Amino acid sequence: MSRKAGKLVVGNWKLHGSLAGNEALLGDLLASPVLSAPGVTAAVCVPFPYLAQCQARLSGQVLGFGAQDVSAHVNGAFTGEVAAQMIAEFGAKFVIVGHSERRAYHGETDASVAAKTLRVLDAGMTPIVCIGETLAEREAGETTAVVTRQLETVLAALTLEQAAKIVVAYEPVWAIGTGKTATSAQAQEVHAHLRSLLRAKGEAVVDVAVLYGGSVKPDNAAELFSMADVDGGLIGGAALKAADFLAICEAGLSR
Repeated sequence: MSRKAGKLVVGNWKLHGSLAGNEALLGDLLASPVLSAPGVTAAVCVPFPYLAQCQARLSGQVLGFGAQDVSAHVNGAFTGEVAAQMIAEFGAKFVIVGHSERRAYHGETDASVAAKTLRVLDAGMTPIVCIGETLAEREAGETTAVVTRQLETVLAALTLEQAAKIVVAYEPVWAIGTGKTATSAQAQEVHAHLRSLLRAKGEAVVDVAVLYGGSVKPDNAAELFSMADVDGGLIGGAALKAADFLAICEAGLSR
């Protein structure tokens, strides 16, 4: 998605949800006029079992949906894996790839994230490519080197046309679920660097949306979204509360 389309706000439900609870949350979100306002696009990325519920509830609605991970394989003897084409059959638009929790807990590498990005693109969906440094890496002054390596590995695997279809999410690992948030200036500094990497790939890629993820809340969203190179947010805990998620979406309307 191009940043020219306005702010993109994506909720990552992580390992949360129930059929009844999802129905209530989605109903509350759809009842708000905020999601219909020009200038913001909203979506939720849900656990695999709830893709069918989202398809039934959200088809033709202003709220998009997607998945939180995908297999690097197209098909085969890979028990427990879910292929991109399977996700696409439910009408999903987005797939998160390379989230720091996948990298940390499941050993995902830059190369596997690049492979997953390709699978999502091949299936006609938009990959949300997550990158970010740990606290130790930031304190060691390695932030730029880490995010450069992570993003360039993905970009190197893509054609110019493919690269123009991704979304990038910068999520400092030390700010995910910790209550800590990068300052708006810290976020902008990294986002501006990421923008330079996208530009280096080609002018067609420079307007790829770059989201910030890491304890985004209603009280800090407006300031983060006001930064020149912050094109929206990848929202964790606040996405599980309709009022909070809608407030974050509203914060993006005038930015």
